[in-house]
Amino acid sequence: MIDVSMARDHAARSATPGGTIIARMNSMKRVSLGAGAVLAASLAGCSSFGVDSLNPWSDPVERSRVVPADATVYVCDSDRRLVVRYLSNPGAAMIVFMEREFRLDPAPSTAGARYTNGVTTLQSTGDMVSLDEAGTTTYSNCRKAAN
Repeated sequence: MIDVSMARDHAARSATPGGTIIARMNSMKRVSLGAGAVLAASLAGCSSFGVDSLNPWSDPVERSRVVPADATVYVCDSDRRLVVRYLSNPGAAMIVFMEREFRLDPAPSTAGARYTNGVTTLQSTGDMVSLDEAGTTTYSNCRKAAN
């Protein structure tokens, strides 16, 4: 059943020159309030998002990567650190960098152990390790770090 009083009220507002404008303004206010509520709820979900991260002139935030428990840490020339996970099942090695990890498969070696993926090679001879990338030694004279 249609509410007659609401229909009359609507008809009266529409009949006056500003009636439709007022009705549209009220509708726009409701839409604006709804959009504001959705925006506030969305921003509340970003509590871990710091305002400092929006500032392009702020200092970069250093985030250190956690070294996996089963990884071996080597200290190389120039105090560079090389983190390697040796996988027992396939006998491969995972190189763990801050921004990425990649796998090296075992390869034949005349001395020590050698792992490669065709581009990067990890060579281990005695207690020394080196890492070559595309033919250039990037980590040299690496020794197991003291715990």
